[in-house]
Amino acid sequence: MTVTARISIQSHALRMASVLLALFVLSGFWSTSPAQPASHVITVVHADAAVQHSSDPWWKHAIFYEIYPRSFQDSDGDGIGDLNGITQRLDYLQSLGVDAIWLSPIYPSPQVDFGYDISDYENIDPQYGTLADFDRLVAEAKKRNIRILMDMVMNHTSDKHKWFVESASSKDNPKRDWYVWRDGKAGGTPPNNPPNNWISEFGHSAWQYDPKTGQYYYHRFYTQQPDLNWRNPAVEKAMFDSVRFWLDRGVAGFRFDAIPTLFEDPALRDAKDIEGTNAYGDRKQEHDMYDNLPEVHDVMRRLRTLADEYPGDRVLIGETYLPNIQELDKWYGGAKHDELQLPMDMQVGFANKLDANLLRQRISDAEIKINDNQPLFVFDNHDNIRSWDRYGDGVHNEAIAKLIATLLLTSRSSALMYYGEELGMVTTPPTRVEDVKDPIGVTGWPQEKGRDGERTPMQWDSSKNAGFSTADATWLPVPPSYHATNVKTEEDNPNSLLNWHKQLIALRRTDPAFRNGKMIMIDVKNPSVLSFIRKDSGHPPILVSLNCTGQPQPLFIDPTYAKTLGKSVQTVLTSDPSLQNVTALSAITLPPYGSWIGRIK
Repeated sequence: MTVTARISIQSHALRMASVLLALFVLSGFWSTSPAQPASHVITVVHADAAVQHSSDPWWKHAIFYEIYPRSFQDSDGDGIGDLNGITQRLDYLQSLGVDAIWLSPIYPSPQVDFGYDISDYENIDPQYGTLADFDRLVAEAKKRNIRILMDMVMNHTSDKHKWFVESASSKDNPKRDWYVWRDGKAGGTPPNNPPNNWISEFGHSAWQYDPKTGQYYYHRFYTQQPDLNWRNPAVEKAMFDSVRFWLDRGVAGFRFDAIPTLFEDPALRDAKDIEGTNAYGDRKQEHDMYDNLPEVHDVMRRLRTLADEYPGDRVLIGETYLPNIQELDKWYGGAKHDELQLPMDMQVGFANKLDANLLRQRISDAEIKINDNQPLFVFDNHDNIRSWDRYGDGVHNEAIAKLIATLLLTSRSSALMYYGEELGMVTTPPTRVEDVKDPIGVTGWPQEKGRDGERTPMQWDSSKNAGFSTADATWLPVPPSYHATNVKTEEDNPNSLLNWHKQLIALRRTDPAFRNGKMIMIDVKNPSVLSFIRKDSGHPPILVSLNCTGQPQPLFIDPTYAKTLGKSVQTVLTSDPSLQNVTALSAITLPPYGSWIGRIK
């Protein structure tokens, strides 16, 4: 059944009214002053509403929003976020314009890696709620045209999972071959003779010795996260059964964690050492023995076939840190389009510098080198320092945050956001090793402080614990920044980063140039300003210009190209109030890290 078929006549009418209201706002007729659009009155329109006759799958235009459940909203006062807390905040997500929520793992888990060590793939961890709470979340989200995506971890399980408990019980257990067990190197003495030199992503040897059976098991990540053996068909069947369990329960798709790591070199050859050491003091090495092996694509094709059996355009997203655009294209299935619909493009969002030439090249790569597949750009997630801190210069951080939001939400890409990104939440790492919760911070301190800093509680208002919890102490402390950076404060400020996101999302929903238009890079030799046109047949083109420097920069359009665009412009949205009423491109000078969006007439 298509999305359109599920929309009732009544809800259709309401949504079309919202479209008209958003267009009314964005056209500039409703404002608090001549120079400032009223961000706080914008009605955000969802993809389901904005394009009723499009044949595109819903995810092509979607805003995905990652929620780290421990940190979003605590409903029962224990200091840990939960499913009912997320349900309580759905109206906020609807007002922001979110189409789908990606939930970091909520399965039963010992919580060594805060849910990425799963002990049961077909249930809910009691600290987050119950299956009934999950079903209620799905149902309430659906009422708001928001879909739910699960985080599926298929590379490894917890060492407390019943599969591994059986596997570790003896060498002849039927599930022994469900994991990667090997003898140590000949001539050595356990536990100091691992099968090879592979190192864990989280430090030191990737092999753990088991004295009971006298063998080592492989773990790409923590010791408590043994890798599954994907060369055993029984493993694939069991994991695919768990995927079906959640699809049958109504989820709209999955984000697959660490998906390129499913397979390892069957001969267990040593990895090649390279120069330098990691945060844990280990010699760095090439990853080609245990990362992105070609066999994984066979699994992805079968996984896509499974998902396509279900109605509603179920979507598969991959955590795909890859070296180049050619490797990313393989994860779509290339021209066959038969693997993941949306492998994450980390080339743009994790460039970690505002270099107009670099960003232009990487965005262009996503336009022309992935066989007409749909890009998915990502700037923030639960594993990385927040973009506010990675890109900020300490002086123009808010302008830079607005620039990043503009790039994410006006490019021809599906967009993935991380909770608090829309507020400008900052990374707040612990200052003492005894306060660290993330095990990689414990192991790597002080060079590696862990990922606690980007996982702090959502900042809702200026009340106790930022409105996240009524508990005396929360699982991670609420950053001091919450007094000024929170949803309530920013909703009331027309010029806030939150309202900037709302305006961009409303524009993305309603303007045909952004919804369906081509993306054309212009002024391609400019080292300071990134400019591109979004153009849809029969509609005025829109120009987006972003100053990637800390100095004012004039907006320049090649005269030959300018003749095809039109002679006048109307500002649609800008981070600089002085540019609100410009009518000519020649009159525009972008301030440091300024963003300008204009309709060309």
